[in-house]
Amino acid sequence: MATFDVQQSLENLKLERDAIVLYDALAGIEKDERRAMAFRTIAGNERRHAEVWASKLRELGASVPPVGGPRLRVRTIIVLARVFGTRSVSDLVQALEGDEEETYAGQASPEVEAIAADEREHAQIWKRLGDDKAEDPAAKSATAADPAVLREVKAPRPKGETGRDERWHRTGQSGTVRAVIFGVSDGLVSNTSLVMGITGASTDPHFILLAGIAGLLAGSFSMAAGEYISMQSQRELYERQIALERAEMEAMPDEEQAELAAIYRTKGFTEEEAKRVAARLFHDKEAALDTLIREELGLDPDQLGSPWGAAFGSLVAFAAGAAVPVLPYLVASGAAAFVVSIVLSLAAMFLVGIAISLLTGRSALFSGARQVGIGALAAAVTFLVGRLIGVAVA
Repeated sequence: MATFDVQQSLENLKLERDAIVLYDALAGIEKDERRAMAFRTIAGNERRHAEVWASKLRELGASVPPVGGPRLRVRTIIVLARVFGTRSVSDLVQALEGDEEETYAGQASPEVEAIAADEREHAQIWKRLGDDKAEDPAAKSATAADPAVLREVKAPRPKGETGRDERWHRTGQSGTVRAVIFGVSDGLVSNTSLVMGITGASTDPHFILLAGIAGLLAGSFSMAAGEYISMQSQRELYERQIALERAEMEAMPDEEQAELAAIYRTKGFTEEEAKRVAARLFHDKEAALDTLIREELGLDPDQLGSPWGAAFGSLVAFAAGAAVPVLPYLVASGAAAFVVSIVLSLAAMFLVGIAISLLTGRSALFSGARQVGIGALAAAVTFLVGRLIGVAVA
């Protein structure tokens, strides 16, 4: 059993209070009453958790601190949710939950076990929210078949079968926010390096500006083309797998039904329950196909992604980052443009690092400093190479 000191209890209390603020805000922002109710449910759980740690502090003879403001990471997520909606920040929120899970991982105690049970419930709530567009066919069919089976379908998977209840950290694979952040980072670092390299080789501001714009356009369209090809190829592969699964269902329905029953047996169903759920699903061929695709292939047919959307997003994100070191050369020249370009670029890198910390959970200061260090090193190397080449050519 873990022995909690005052500092650990304070940190746990802070985590839970941040979660309360976050989920209260999400519930207030969300227009869909079903999702808002889910957020209020999680917020209620987090309030119970906070009270656990407040009580622990009192037991230790420490005073419970007043409620303060949430971390920058939480405030940023709330701002993004207000602007883009709660669905846009689902990856970030679940990554935050994953950090909380990791914090509690080494704190074995009855209190933490109870909190862990709630966190597993939160994972299931988020999973169901993620299925808004296509409610789990197994759950729908099981409802009509047997309420007890429905509880089994929606229950967490046994620990160890699929990486501990599909772990929070698997979220974010769709990665819209992630793709934007790293697209901006790529454009910023690569074009800053290019501009610095050209500056090292030439003092002609028109040549530097032309090179910067060329780098922006070339990099943006290259990123867009690469993202389109990658996404389209992936989509075609998935569509091919789905088509093959559909063909197998039509050619061998009994074998596919037995395969689906076997999948549910691995989830802890008895053989009779697994057969009953599979048989019920196969009354609706589309529901059965959807379930097989999700369970057997690990694909979500509703989230194959748009190649054109991915390409456009990559183009815009890269261009936004690549424009930063070029902008000063549009209004100035010489040493002034050079200094302003460096300052703007390093400041933008620091902000990108902070944005990355939203995904990784690392300190915003650490992530920002790391991004600046890497970008500055790349720019310094290309500047020196450009200077050497410029001297050699001259």
